Amino acid sequence: MTKPIIAMTADALADTNPRMPDDYPTFAPHDIKEAVFKAGGVPTILPFPDNPELAEDAAADMVPLFDGLILPGGPDVDPTLFGEEPMWNLGDTYYPKDYFELALIKAALAAGKPIFGICRGIQILNVALGGDVYQDTHTQNPDSYIRHPQVAPPHYPTHHVDITAGSRLSALLGDRAFVNSRHHQAVRKVGAGLTVTATAPDGIIEGLESTDNDLILAVQWHPENMWQHHPEQFGFFSDIVARAQAHKAD
Repeated sequence: MTKPIIAMTADALADTNPRMPDDYPTFAPHDIKEAVFKAGGVPTILPFPDNPELAEDAAADMVPLFDGLILPGGPDVDPTLFGEEPMWNLGDTYYPKDYFELALIKAALAAGKPIFGICRGIQILNVALGGDVYQDTHTQNPDSYIRHPQVAPPHYPTHHVDITAGSRLSALLGDRAFVNSRHHQAVRKVGAGLTVTATAPDGIIEGLESTDNDLILAVQWHPENMWQHHPEQFGFFSDIVARAQAHKAD
C-alpha cells in the first residue's frame, strides 16, 4: 500500500530572501513536514498564485495530487471575505493566499479529501463554510479574558481547553487539554456543517469538526510546535495520515 500524500498550503515571505535578491520564497512549517514524515505520510507543499483569478483553477488542478490536506497557521484572514471592513487591530493579511485556500477547501471537500486545520487553518475553514471570525478577539469579545497571543516560547502550553465528549478530538486528547496559543483572531459564527468540539475557559472556540463525516478536524492551537515535547499532540498528524489513507482506499 502506497503512503498517503499530505499537502500543506504554502505561505510566502513579505520581504525578499536575503540570499536571493528580488526573490519572495514560498514555504511551509518545518515541524509540520517532520510530523507528517514521522506519521507515515508523504508531505508536499502547495503554492498559491499571486493572481486571485487563477485560484479556482489552481485548486482544481492540485486536488488530484494529494490524499489529505493540512491548513497551517499564517496571516490574518481578510475580513472583506465575510463582509466586514478592516479594524484597527487587524494584523497582516494576504488575500491571494485567502482566495486560493478558500477554493482549495471547497474542492478538497467536494473530492472527499480529509482536512486538518491549524490556527489560521480553523479560521479559513470556517469562513469557507459560511462562518466568520473575530478580527481581534480582545477588542471584539469583552468576555475573552485569556491572553491568547502567548508570550511564552511556542512549545509551552499556556491555557486549557475543554473538549466535547464523543468527538474525534476527545478520542485524541480526552476531555481536557493544555495547549499553546498564538492567535488574536478566532472563530465567531460557526460555518455550515461544522460543530464546536473544544472551547477555552473564556468561551473562545478552539476546535471544530464536520458533523456529517470525518473530513474536517481543526484546532486553534499549534500542535506542530508541541508534539516533540508533548507526545499526545502528535496524534493529530497520525490522524490526518490515517484519514487520508482510509479515504484513498475508498
